[in-house]
Amino acid sequence: MKRIYFNNCLTSQPAPEVIETVTQNMNNNYYFPEDFIEMGTKTTKFLDDSKKIIADSIGAEIKELHLTSGGTSANNLAIKGFLTANSDKGTHIICSVIDYPDILTNAAFFEKSGFDVTYLPTDKDGFIDLNDLKNSLRNDTILFMTTFANHTVGTIQPIKKYREILDAADHKIAMFVDACEAYARIPFDVKDLGIDLLSISAHKIHGPQGIGALYQRKGIILGQVQHGVDRIDNLYTGGLSIPSIAGFAKAVELAFDNLETNISKIRKLSDNLLSKIESTIPYTLLNGPRGRNRVPHNINISFDFIEGEAIMMMMDMYGVSISTGSACASKGLKPNYVLMALGRDHEQSHSSMKFTLSRYNTLEEIDYTVKKLADVVKELRARSPLYKQ
Repeated sequence: MKRIYFNNCLTSQPAPEVIETVTQNMNNNYYFPEDFIEMGTKTTKFLDDSKKIIADSIGAEIKELHLTSGGTSANNLAIKGFLTANSDKGTHIICSVIDYPDILTNAAFFEKSGFDVTYLPTDKDGFIDLNDLKNSLRNDTILFMTTFANHTVGTIQPIKKYREILDAADHKIAMFVDACEAYARIPFDVKDLGIDLLSISAHKIHGPQGIGALYQRKGIILGQVQHGVDRIDNLYTGGLSIPSIAGFAKAVELAFDNLETNISKIRKLSDNLLSKIESTIPYTLLNGPRGRNRVPHNINISFDFIEGEAIMMMMDMYGVSISTGSACASKGLKPNYVLMALGRDHEQSHSSMKFTLSRYNTLEEIDYTVKKLADVVKELRARSPLYKQ
């Protein structure tokens, strides 16, 4: 049986059409944009066409989109660029304790650099209390940062409600959104939501690794944090892979041409997986919200009395790829910071498993996975000193 892949939060399998597109462009369209010569002019038009496809998918304009080497580079360009360019207007930042590591590490960096950071707590499902956000606003607050869909438990943050609270302040407060886990999993429009800065990544949506994008709303000023030759983008200087950009645009076309169908299929698969695990395996706990308040592809479950690492390794032997904890957390044995913030204890955190699905998964794969998972859990619990029948 071919490997079953349920680790799409970490990265996704490139679509066959994307691989074909990248390969064709590696052979025929590798040149950088340049004026006055045929190959350069052709590449300039190709870049504009590709950026339009990506920009249209989030409701942005071409001039508002910056191509980057991925989500992390987009996050850094946005956060560092905004704070360095606007520190004269204030030095207070707000984020939550369960945000993506890119946000939290940037917050810590600027905190050491003299900024003041408010870290908002969340409830048991990963939602910020709206009153907490409102009460945290100050005259020197200039930036609110959030993760659209939580990377660990899939919680979808109510971005529009956050925007309403920020707009009620007596001065402009920008909002940055890491949307790498939400992009192509839920529909959204940056203008409708009032987002100022937003990051997306290709390899999470069956595109190539090493390419992403940053949305910068017209009128939002960013400082230059990366310096060099302006080949493709004035913020992300230097070269980017033209074939990868082509693959990114193709992945976007594939995802958004059938967005509602893809979302419906993935949600049906994840609902089926959750239902079968809960009805087959006792002593389990869903982490994060149920239903439409979580992205369709993410199911995070704690299996009492056993270690997630052991489950992951044994399932790998059966040809099933899943993950434990946060895909971008430390490789050490520390409990997952998101789950701990949601009120889970050390045992529940260490026993958590994250299944992140894609449109390429099937019901047959889920049936096989649950059968093997039940066997693995039973065997590990039989060995566990914590488990008493």
